[in-house]
Amino acid sequence: MKTKICDMLDIKHPIIQGAMAWIGTAELAAATSNAGGLGIIHPFTERGLDKEIEIARKITDKPFGINIPILSPGAKRAVKKVIDEGITVVTASVGDPVKFTKKLQDEGVCVIQVVTNLAHARRAGEAKVDCVVASGIEAGGHPGRDEITTLSLVPQVIDALDIPIIAAGGICDARGLASAIMLGAEGVQMGTRFIATDECIAHDDFKQAILNATDVDTTVIGRGIFPSRVIKNEFSNRFEGMDEKKKSREMLTEIERAKAAMLRGDLVEGSMWCGQCAGSINEVISVEAVIKKMIEGAEDIISNKAILISEKA
Repeated sequence: MKTKICDMLDIKHPIIQGAMAWIGTAELAAATSNAGGLGIIHPFTERGLDKEIEIARKITDKPFGINIPILSPGAKRAVKKVIDEGITVVTASVGDPVKFTKKLQDEGVCVIQVVTNLAHARRAGEAKVDCVVASGIEAGGHPGRDEITTLSLVPQVIDALDIPIIAAGGICDARGLASAIMLGAEGVQMGTRFIATDECIAHDDFKQAILNATDVDTTVIGRGIFPSRVIKNEFSNRFEGMDEKKKSREMLTEIERAKAAMLRGDLVEGSMWCGQCAGSINEVISVEAVIKKMIEGAEDIISNKAILISEKA
């Protein structure tokens, strides 16, 4: 399966590994790139961005990208590192795309902006980004305040912009990839599915929590502040009972709670970032197996549906 983003990003398959704080390491990014997708390193890891890039370069000769949370204190340094290291792809999020897009593009970097509503997509268009990830409320971590579903958001963003659009949020298998392609997207970005892989450094207990999750086991906390989709646990249940002032204070330290869940396996007091698609994930396998099953399955789905429609015509 080849789409516009395959040529744009110099990858074999139209699958991007979503950037994930603490666990978006060189090992996961390199495994994704080696399997034909695009791996993304998050700048917030225990080893730090410099070391992650160094390690990634040792274990893959394929392109990989760096995530830049635009409003983060280290964003300017990350931009400089990307340019100095000759990284060719950036996924940008959480902030105004105008801030760094031109600077990066002038250095030959492809800029992919993550958006969660149509206004943000149009702003990305004004900034002349190369590509947009339209991420629905089903996504884990920080999915945006407007709670627009992937199925609703992706077609509207496609209609609004004349650049390649990548679908994200609630996608974890061949059916999700095939659906995204049929909506008009050029590919998909996934996070939760890549957590439940051999190469992800997430704690085994956290991976098991994803396998155990059902369709109703995630929730959005921090609405009106900085929303996060998490697996329900004692922390999320207690959080919902707090007053607004206390909620705001708690959200300031939520990234550390996420670290506790993902790296130390704290399933009680950790913030267990996870997408709604967890209910469809039932095994921990290699990144290569995830991508292979998705591509082969999506091609079969699209081909079989085309035959079915042709036979009925």
